[in-house]
Formats: sequence, structure tokens, C-alpha cells
Amino acid sequence: MYQWLSGGVEMNRNQSYHRGRIGIVCLISGLLMTGLTGRLGYLMIFRSEHYSQMAEALHQRERTIKAARGRILDRNGTVIADNRTVCTISVIHNQITDKEQVIRVLSEALGLSQENVRKKVEKYSAREIVATNVDKELGDQVRNYRLNGVKVDEDYKRYYPYGSLASKVLGFTGGDNQGIIGLEVKYESWLKGQNGLILTQADAAGVEIDNAFEDRVEPVAGADLTISLDVNIQTYAQQAALKVMEEKGAKRVSVIVMNPQDGQILAMVNVPEFDLNHPFDLNVEPEEGAAATRQDLLNQMWRNPSINDTYEPGSTFKIITAAAGLEEGVVRLEDTFSCPGFRIVEDRKIRCHKVGGHGSETFLQGAMNSCNPVFIDVGQRLGVDRYYHYFSQFGLLGKTGIDLPGEASTIMHKKENMGLVELATVSFGQSFQITPLQLITTASSIVNGGNRVTPHFGIQAVSADETAIHKFSYPVREGIVSEETSSTMRGILEHVVAEGSGKKASLDGYRIGGKTATSEKLPRSLKKYISSFLGFAPADDPEVIALITIDEPVGIYYGGTIAAPVIADLFATILPYMGIEAEKGTVHTMANHSAD
Repeated sequence: MYQWLSGGVEMNRNQSYHRGRIGIVCLISGLLMTGLTGRLGYLMIFRSEHYSQMAEALHQRERTIKAARGRILDRNGTVIADNRTVCTISVIHNQITDKEQVIRVLSEALGLSQENVRKKVEKYSAREIVATNVDKELGDQVRNYRLNGVKVDEDYKRYYPYGSLASKVLGFTGGDNQGIIGLEVKYESWLKGQNGLILTQADAAGVEIDNAFEDRVEPVAGADLTISLDVNIQTYAQQAALKVMEEKGAKRVSVIVMNPQDGQILAMVNVPEFDLNHPFDLNVEPEEGAAATRQDLLNQMWRNPSINDTYEPGSTFKIITAAAGLEEGVVRLEDTFSCPGFRIVEDRKIRCHKVGGHGSETFLQGAMNSCNPVFIDVGQRLGVDRYYHYFSQFGLLGKTGIDLPGEASTIMHKKENMGLVELATVSFGQSFQITPLQLITTASSIVNGGNRVTPHFGIQAVSADETAIHKFSYPVREGIVSEETSSTMRGILEHVVAEGSGKKASLDGYRIGGKTATSEKLPRSLKKYISSFLGFAPADDPEVIALITIDEPVGIYYGGTIAAPVIADLFATILPYMGIEAEKGTVHTMANHSAD
């Protein structure tokens, strides 16, 4: 009896225990079910859009349709940067039905190793690009093989109809059709356009479904960019630069042609140029004793010396000294000076290019003779404070603001470090450095009536459908010199060409103004020079201004002898082309003045 009672109690206890455990399990299960139900409800109600997009993405294959890059046109509408249709060939692993055939055909057609193609084909990815920038004819051939899993999409490759013309201005694009240097990168946001998309349906295995609906987002082509450069003037200038570079064995030659009234650049030549359609083919050699990588040489080849490099301008900078002296009233045309062939400044003997000196001469004659002592005297009359003031007023201490990347700044003495010797050397264009573009821009501002212009190429951007036109504008700062000073400077510089050191730039029938220069490169011991000439026409109302710099000419190196004639020849061609007619009976007097 006792055992039966105790057994019953034990059984009841076990039943109660199991019921407790079952209850706990049911409670936990209920909580889990409630949680799962809540989670499912949350996902279905609040996250449905997200997971719908994920599901859609899982069953969609996406391919980019490249947008056509905007063209670049010169001022006359001539296309100088265009597009050619090329193909991008890719493979989709899950759609390939005959792997070995795909590898064999693509390697033979594209000239790639089978090992290379095999890596692409066997890679598990939604899409693997095998080759880009494939000629359209070859791409069509691959498409005609109708290989499962091989996609041939049309793309665009930049094409430059004129090859090397203005290469360091236009720049070029990379494999992704994105601008790398020059105007191509500066106006990237206008030129690039918006890519489109092709969306196709795929099954769970990633194979595209035949006859399934295809979604397509059409690309938007980039805007066409019209620039101020004139293909004909650029061609004339490039031919002239190449000719003098070959004749004088020069390292390089740069020519800038600009409208001094508004800053529009008509030509910018930097020979040797490079082939824009093959921008990675080197045409430069490393300098003697210099260790340069391939990338260093490419950067050197692509570099635009007109804006990226600085140099000592030499006597062309006397234009700035003369303008500052006249504007400040410290010198007049009839003021007389004495040139014994040198000036003593503190402990330095600074020589004139004419060893025996020019003797007594007026300021006008000193400018015509390009006499260093005369300009040293003008600099000393101005003094450091006032001279430095004109550096700032003329815009020499900053950048020009040209619409090209990588513009270098003027390298000038700090005002507090500028003593009498530095003042003397700066006054005739030595012991500091500026870019050729800064020099021609400042000279333009002095001879155009006193307005500091911004040199530029961009004129307008026109959308592909021609519904939107954006005209670019650039700042102009008025009154950097008075109209009186500007007029006087034009007269002085016309005399320099008519009867002075720039007489080899004279052109029958035209009034030409200008200034010669011959600057010695650093270190002076190397005896290497940069010869240059800056000229403008017509002298009384300039419509065009040009600057040539000849780097390291061999033999005769005087700017008045080798640089001035190049500008004369260039003007003889481009002035009639620009509609600037010769004046009958206008013949310049050729006085016997020494060349700078």
C-alpha cells in the first residue's frame, strides 16, 4: 500500500514536471512564432520594396551603353576632336555553353593569349570584360560567330582628325573615355555625357531568358565644345615653329597667338607635339645624365611649356618696365640717358648687350636699342615699392586664369628681399621667371588700352540636341594703365620694329609693334639661351598679338635675328586670312640699330 501510494506520488510528480517542460517549450515556440510572424510582417510591409529590388537585381543583367563624348570644334566649326565607334567584348560565365570554342575564337580574333582569355571565361562573375576599344569591323566579326555567353557592345573611342595639331592644348582621353590632360579634362563635365543601360531578364542560374522584355535607358551624349582656336592659324604657327626648330637645332619652340582685346587664343603651339591618336607613343629621349622612367618621359612629352613652365623673359619684359615708368610719370619719351655699355649698381657691373655702349640717347631710342642701362635707370626711378605695386596692378604676381589645368605662377623676388641689384636685373627681365602666357597676357593688357584680359579657349557648349547653349564668360579688369600710356607704348613698340632691334619683324604694308629678347638660361655657365619675340598688329589698334620662344637655339641666338622673322612670316600669312588688309605704300624705315 505504501509503495503504491509512493509510486503514484512519483508518477504525479513526473507528469507535473513534463507538463512544465512542455509548457516552457510551448511558450518558447509561441514566442518564436510570434517573433517570426512579426519579423515576416515587418519585412513584407516595411521592407518589401528593398527585397523586391534585390530579387529584381538577381534576375537582371545590366550592361552600360556608353554615351558619345561631345565633340570639340574650332572657332569656324571645324571638328578637331570627334568619336569613332568601337566595341567592348565581354563574357558571361553562366551563359557559356562551349567554353573551349569561346576561348579559341576570342583569342584568335582579338590576338590575345588563350591563357588570358581562359581566365576571363572561367571567372564566376556577372560580366567579365575581355577587350575594349575593338575596331567595329572586328567587333561585328565576333558578333557574327553567335557564341553563347559572348556580348559585343558598341562603344566610343576619341578620335582626333588632325593628329598632333594642338596636342598639348586639346589633351586626350583614357580607356574609359575620360579626359586626362588639356581641354579634355578641363571641360570634362560638359563633354562626358550620361551613360545609358540595357537591363535583361535572367533565370535563377543567371542565363538570359530568350524573348524576355528588355529594359533600356538611352544614353545622353555630351555637349559640343566650341573653342577660340583656329585650325588654320594653328597650322600656320605649327609649321613656322617646326621650321625654325629644325633650322636652329632648338630643343623646343612655342608660339602663342591671341586676340589682345578679349583674350581669345587663336593658336598655341609647343613643338615637338605628340600624336593625339597614339598619346602613349614616346617621341622624347631622356636628357643626358638624367634617370627618367617611362611615365616621367610621357609627362614631359605631354607638358605644355606655354603655361606649365616658367622662364626668364629677358628684354620682352622691358614692355612692363616702360609702361610702369610712363604711368607713374618717372620717365618721358624725350628724357635723355647715357649708356657707356654698363651700369654700376652697388657692387655689380651690369653690362649692356652693346659692349661699347649706345652713348647719349632718349628714352624712345633706348627702347628701340633695347638698352639695359636705360631700363635699369627707369627701374631705379620707380623704386622697389612703386615697381612692386605695378607688378600687382598688371596681374603679374598671380595666374592668368586660363581654362587649362596646371598653370604655373610667376616666380618673383619677395618685396622685402628686393634690393637695388634685384631691382636693376628685374627691370630688363632677369633674375625672376614667368610663363610665356603671363607675358603675352600682360603685354596685351598694356597695348589694348589698359584692360587686363583673361586668356581662354572656351567659347560655348551646345547640348547634343541643340536645345541648350552655354556661353562662357571671363573677367576683364579695366584701367591697369591709362589709355594715354597704352597709346604711347604702342607707338614705342612700333618704332622698335620699324627702326630698332625688332626691324626683322617689319612687314611691308602693315604697322607692326613688338619687342625682342634674348635671355640666358640658368646656370649661366652653360651658355644656353632662349630667343623670343613678341609682336602685334596693327600697331595702332591691335587685333592680334603673338609670342614665340625658341629654347636653346644652336649658333646665332639673338631674338631680333632668329625669332622676329618667324613672327613676320606668320603675320604675312595670317593677317590677310583674318581680313586685316595691308595699307598700300606703307614701308618701314630700316635704321641700323643693333639687335637684342
